Amino acid sequence: MKQHRLPAFVLTGLLAVTSSTLLAQNQLPAGTSAPDDDTAAQPSPQAQQQTAAEEALQNQNYAAAQKLLTELVAKNPTGARLLYDLGFAEDALNNTTAAESAYQRSIAADPRLFEPHLQLGLLLARTGNTKAAREQLEAATQLTPLLGNEAAKGQALRALARLDQQSDPAAARDALLAALKYSPETPQDILLAAELAEHAGDNAAAEAAYRHLIAGSPADMAAISALAHLLIKEQKYSDAETLLNTALAAHADDPTLNAQLASVYGAEGKAEQAVPLLEKLHTANPQDANITRMLADLYTQTGQAARANPLYDALLEHGTPDAGLLASRGDNLIRQQRYPEAEAILKQATQQQPDLADAWSSLAFAASENHDPSTTLQALSMRAKYLPDTPATLFLSATAYDTLHQYKPAAEYYRKFLAAAGGKFPDQEWQARHRLIALDRMR
Repeated sequence: MKQHRLPAFVLTGLLAVTSSTLLAQNQLPAGTSAPDDDTAAQPSPQAQQQTAAEEALQNQNYAAAQKLLTELVAKNPTGARLLYDLGFAEDALNNTTAAESAYQRSIAADPRLFEPHLQLGLLLARTGNTKAAREQLEAATQLTPLLGNEAAKGQALRALARLDQQSDPAAARDALLAALKYSPETPQDILLAAELAEHAGDNAAAEAAYRHLIAGSPADMAAISALAHLLIKEQKYSDAETLLNTALAAHADDPTLNAQLASVYGAEGKAEQAVPLLEKLHTANPQDANITRMLADLYTQTGQAARANPLYDALLEHGTPDAGLLASRGDNLIRQQRYPEAEAILKQATQQQPDLADAWSSLAFAASENHDPSTTLQALSMRAKYLPDTPATLFLSATAYDTLHQYKPAAEYYRKFLAAAGGKFPDQEWQARHRLIALDRMR
């Protein structure tokens, strides 16, 4: 969760402590006298070093600032603002551990400082330490930023809203509303509000917020993609298609939008229109496993199963394949009538994820074509735990029992199949009727 940091020089630039400042604020010890004006006007070497550090921060020369501030902190290890500036420089240089340490030391030196609580909270959120991040951000919201920078408190509240977005949407909404008291609404606020509404199941409010954001920022790809995702989820495919085509007219190579449009075409039964989109994406992103998988599946669905072979092979060669990928490859092999290979890989898929009902269906079919009736019946028995029987599964059960010479259950399933088929499977219905006649003669 990378957030905009407060410029560190704002915190120290007006608060630099020079020797002349100290003289102006404090009475001299008894028995001493003030130096003449020329001497008082000369800043101390430490003050000069601090000024140089502030200038380096202002000019975003973080390496120089880090070097200077490290030396200053060594001389003043409890200087809260120096420690904060050092943390800021380390943070900007992506020295996460050093930055976290400096922020924590700054807080220990002066717990009332708002800025180190905020920046430490943001850093911890980026590194995934959500609990600790929330503690620091909540502490920041109870403090006052330096120099009246109230917008920074809004930043802390927005960060809290992001942290709570998934786990506590109501708290996230409250934090976002509180943030608007300190700074005006931003496009990111609208996007977050839409996401919170969607998470809460208020799709109408989410859609309205996404469209409001897009109306004001037509080139906001995150908002367009989020709205497309919502429309696809709601099966508003025509609306999603229009939205995505409009966006792609201006951003033809955006991979996310192209992938979403391909999925819309697939849901609409326009697989042929999806193929060139995914081919273009795959050419541009050959190492993207998600795109490769989508294209392989699409080739299978559009009767180009052999073209998917090298894609599936590449996916299976890299890492441990998930059950879904194994099941997809199994279906692809079935379409190529490579039944022994299909049966083997579908067994792997179902062993890896036993509740993958469609994979059990495919395994039953592959085993049947591979003349393995025992596996067919086992697969159908597992499938029945998750899905009701269909005419196809009833027919597979009947023929498997028939092959095993278990004629009584075979006749039972042939009758169930005929009752469910309703004339939609003429070849199989003819076979079932003739087998029932033969089985009756065998009694």
